[in-house]
This record gives sequence, C-alpha cells and structure tokens, in this order.
Amino acid sequence: MEDQSYPDHPDRFDYWSQLLCRTGLTGRCYWEVEWRGEVNVSVSYRGIRRKGYSDDCWFGYNDQSWSLRCSDKGYSVCHNNTETRITSSSTSSSSSSSSSSGRVAVYVDCPAGSLSFYRVSSDTLIHLHTFSTTFTEPLYPGFGFWFRSSGSSVSLCPL
Repeated sequence: MEDQSYPDHPDRFDYWSQLLCRTGLTGRCYWEVEWRGEVNVSVSYRGIRRKGYSDDCWFGYNDQSWSLRCSDKGYSVCHNNTETRITSSSTSSSSSSSSSSGRVAVYVDCPAGSLSFYRVSSDTLIHLHTFSTTFTEPLYPGFGFWFRSSGSSVSLCPL
C-alpha cells in the first residue's frame, strides 16, 4: 500500500491512525462494531487534540476521550491515561480465547453520564466495562488503528 497525497484539514489526526465521526451524540445511543486486528472503539469530545504524537491525541490517553481496545490479547479500557485490562471470563469467546476479530457494542447515556462497552456473542451482550462520569458536551464516536497490526479494520453493524 502506498501513501496517498491529500490536503491538510484541521479535523484530521496527523499522526495517529484515528478517525472521529462527524455527528455528535447528546442523548442515548447504541451501536455495534465488527473489528479485526488491533483497534480502539472510542467516544470523544470534539476538542480532542489532533496534531502531533503526544498522548493528548490518542483515544483514551487524555481527559477528552474514553476507549475500548480490542485485540487478540483481549480487551482493555482507557480514559485519562489510565488503562485497565479486562481479565474476567467476559473476554473469552466460545470458539477461541485469542481471536483477532470480534464484535462489540457501545451504549452511551449522556444525560445519565454512563458509557458501557459489551462483547457481542451469538446476539448476547456480555458486559465488559462501564464508565460513570458527567459528560459536559456532545460525544463523537471514534475509531483507532494500531500501527503494528496491519489489516486492522472496523465496520458498523446494521441493527
């Protein structure tokens, strides 16, 4: 794969392989994502820093974003530079405990200050983690792709 030339844009992350959705969320929202490789499924305030190499720009490693990291090593969550590995039986899949793909769900209730991540297995939701906080502005779904994991991808699932 070769690099493609494109004009700079203030909304683009210039170092990290990440994207932030255009539409902000203020109520209650639920979505599911199929993932492969090593990815972050995140929500963020629009004001997350986007230029440079620092942790301030990487989903979960600042006070602007919350993230679920998905990989063949399992799941972890991160917010404000605090990463927590999820080590319960909820991370094991029925076919393999070290799968490099899967399906996760996100439920955010902005008025209640709740953000929950789930693993989806045979149409069953298995709770992974819930962040409880006060959201002070709209949230934007985001996705990050780790450099060392070529072929990483995410797809929004029809519900």
